[in-house]
Amino acid sequence: MIDLDVVTAIDMHTHAEVSERGEHSLSADLDAAAGAYFKTDHRHPTLTEIAAYYRERRMAAVVFTVDAESATGHPPVPNEEVAEAARANPDVIIPFASVDPARGKAGVREVRRLVEEYGVRGFKFHPNVQAFHPNDRRAYVLYEVMEELGVPAVFHTGQTGIGAGAPGGGGIRLKYSNPMEVDDVAVDFPGLTIILAHPSFPWQDEALAVATHKPKVYIDLSGWSPKYFPPQLVQYANTLLKDKVLFGSDYPMISPDRWLADFAKLPIKDEVRPKILKENAARLLGLRKD
Repeated sequence: MIDLDVVTAIDMHTHAEVSERGEHSLSADLDAAAGAYFKTDHRHPTLTEIAAYYRERRMAAVVFTVDAESATGHPPVPNEEVAEAARANPDVIIPFASVDPARGKAGVREVRRLVEEYGVRGFKFHPNVQAFHPNDRRAYVLYEVMEELGVPAVFHTGQTGIGAGAPGGGGIRLKYSNPMEVDDVAVDFPGLTIILAHPSFPWQDEALAVATHKPKVYIDLSGWSPKYFPPQLVQYANTLLKDKVLFGSDYPMISPDRWLADFAKLPIKDEVRPKILKENAARLLGLRKD
């Protein structure tokens, strides 16, 4: 239902942070730390508000929650709510989901149900918050069914604003988000489309190496203002990875308005800019076959 002639961009990375019941996706302490880190005001739009926000901007958005209940004890925004919001707003919302790797075989059934019954188009992993190594064999049962169903997996990589500045980082360990661990996943599941989310500080070069080496690994540019992008990321986006780099904001942490304003100032080639903003995502998501 996404009309590529209407939308000007596809934001590949937006968060559902509040449920219809008003429950937040993060515990109060982690939520407060993230808000302070990103210096944002309106951090908790409803799914209805997200749809209206992107429709006003003539953009589409991939929306997901993060299921990290086993590590944090805090329930996520239900995946079903994101999927229902997409059904109600198919012109702007593309539904992704999140399944805690700790769910094991029950998680496999959940992945299949969400894809087959709710039309979910991909899955988000946040190794830091979910407290798991991406190459942990216990998570492989999830990747196996995602590869079978032909849906992509998004992995948070690099430092995270979740828990930043809180004592002990709110218990969040950065070691889980080295993109080299996702390289193992790309080797073991060569048919799985993988998106490395964010400039992967302090492992930017590792992320670029994985994305250039593995044909089905992409990079989304969310979570940072483009004015802070490392120069090698800009260089690769302009050249070797011009067909594998994706616009993402990290809304509501960072607004697409701010991201796009700063992106316009980067020395991105004219022929590459539309690829990053829309065309690469449209092809990855199967919205455009050519």
